[in-house]
Amino acid sequence: MSWTRSLFTALAVCVALPAGPAGCGSPGAGGRDGAPPSPEGRLLEERDEEGRPYREVDERGAPEVGVEVVPDAGGGWDVRLRVRNFRFSPDGAGKRAVAGRGLAHLEVDGHRVALLRAPGYHLSGRLVPRGTHQVTARLYADDGSVWAVDGEPVESTADITVSEREPGPRPGAEPLGTATATPGRSRATGGVNRTGGRGSPGGAEQA
Repeated sequence: MSWTRSLFTALAVCVALPAGPAGCGSPGAGGRDGAPPSPEGRLLEERDEEGRPYREVDERGAPEVGVEVVPDAGGGWDVRLRVRNFRFSPDGAGKRAVAGRGLAHLEVDGHRVALLRAPGYHLSGRLVPRGTHQVTARLYADDGSVWAVDGEPVESTADITVSEREPGPRPGAEPLGTATATPGRSRATGGVNRTGGRGSPGGAEQA
């Protein structure tokens, strides 16, 4: 799988490709009086659904994220984030924004289910019942601000569809999960799942 400026070029089942921030640079991230822009960006008035401010950075070298979602044999889903110009901070990292560093919020249908400090996560089948759902990963700095370019959050969304198995000799079988490749989006409706979700070993925290 190869990267281009703003999206993955390889299309395959269960892969969502990030649209990437558009435009030719972000004037809002530039420094004042002609000074070079700060690599940590600057805070905007725009905020996410939890009231966390957007942190605007220049498009050049900005963090990028893509989402790959693959159904497993147990009825759940294996989620894999593919990031560029970004590294996950370990647990206990300082609450200070550092360029290209932080964690990801994983959402299902706009409800946050996990905070990720590693690219892998196992999504329980209970969180995605029958139907079509959106799995979104959004990148945050360590101080809780949202990495953004041109006023839009750095995030990517994959659509997955869960359908019942056709009638057969095993009526009690688990639902069959499939996923479709869709263009990555730079926007999605987010929120908080107040019941939380299960974190997976190796870098996930309960939402």
